[in-house]
Amino acid sequence: MRVEGTVVGAIGRGLLVLVGFEHEDTEREVARLARRIAELRVFDDGSGRMNLSVEAVQGEVLVVSQFTLAATTRKGTRPSFHRAAPPERAEALYRELIASLVQRGLRVAEGRFQALMDVELVNDGPVTLILESRRGAGVE
Repeated sequence: MRVEGTVVGAIGRGLLVLVGFEHEDTEREVARLARRIAELRVFDDGSGRMNLSVEAVQGEVLVVSQFTLAATTRKGTRPSFHRAAPPERAEALYRELIASLVQRGLRVAEGRFQALMDVELVNDGPVTLILESRRGAGVE
């Protein structure tokens, strides 16, 4: 990942996590999200099954703040970002997520909050998942 042509974050084998926070998100959801990111079994176990977590494979995590994930596109032709958390709140939650992943023993690289970033991804397999932080929305 680059900001103004300078590499600010890079990882080897692991997960690219694009994260956007909404008004309702709290530290409780962040803790649950960190647990799910660390424990989600999406890596091949050698038998062709997704059976290992990023923790199990001693992988790395690149966390990138992406407020546009909170966009609503239901009306009109311009996205609305009214659900996005205000920047100061979103940054606090972003920092909490990174700290929670590091506390679990993961190596974490990060983007630069509110910067225009060029993010490159080499997707090792066709796995892209959406985890939402609130109950009933994909993360329990």
